[in-house]
Amino acid sequence: MGLPEIKHITEKEYLDAERLATVKHEYYKGEVFAMSGASFSHAKISMNCSFELSLKLDGKDCQPYGNDVRIHIPKNSLYTYPDLTIICGEIAETDDHFDTATNPSVIFEILSPSTKNYDKGGKFTLYRNINTLKEYILIDSECISVEKFTRNQDNTWTFEEYISIENSLPISTVGIEMQLSKIYKGVKFK
Repeated sequence: MGLPEIKHITEKEYLDAERLATVKHEYYKGEVFAMSGASFSHAKISMNCSFELSLKLDGKDCQPYGNDVRIHIPKNSLYTYPDLTIICGEIAETDDHFDTATNPSVIFEILSPSTKNYDKGGKFTLYRNINTLKEYILIDSECISVEKFTRNQDNTWTFEEYISIENSLPISTVGIEMQLSKIYKGVKFK
């Protein structure tokens, strides 16, 4: 007895269905994957970061967006919803529905046990195909740990880690810093 055949769909079929869906899905090379829910720690970190980014970027050319903004990477077909995104300048959209961007400058993913390996590995590999992406920031939801990858002029990436609540996280692309104490404010670890 063989494995069931996986039905692949087109990007258009995905977008048509996703625009009517009540649950978010990622799309990659014809396959659709439901996105999982988040823990209280994950949600609190997301809210803290959104608040800080909104304050620090107010009036600037770069603006933060939450996890309802879909990002598309034409080079590898991925459609996904990062936890937080900063887009600088005009938003490059995929079509006239005005709901999918292709030009993020900074992407944040908040790590949870079910997504940690994908966010650090395969997803980062896919994100590196975004020419406008300058920084990729991973925030752990189970302990104080922030990892930042910065694109260099030669298209290599530099890694930095912040593991003390006393640390500041510089986001060079937009010229701001975020205190880890504010990122993790009110977060309770097991």
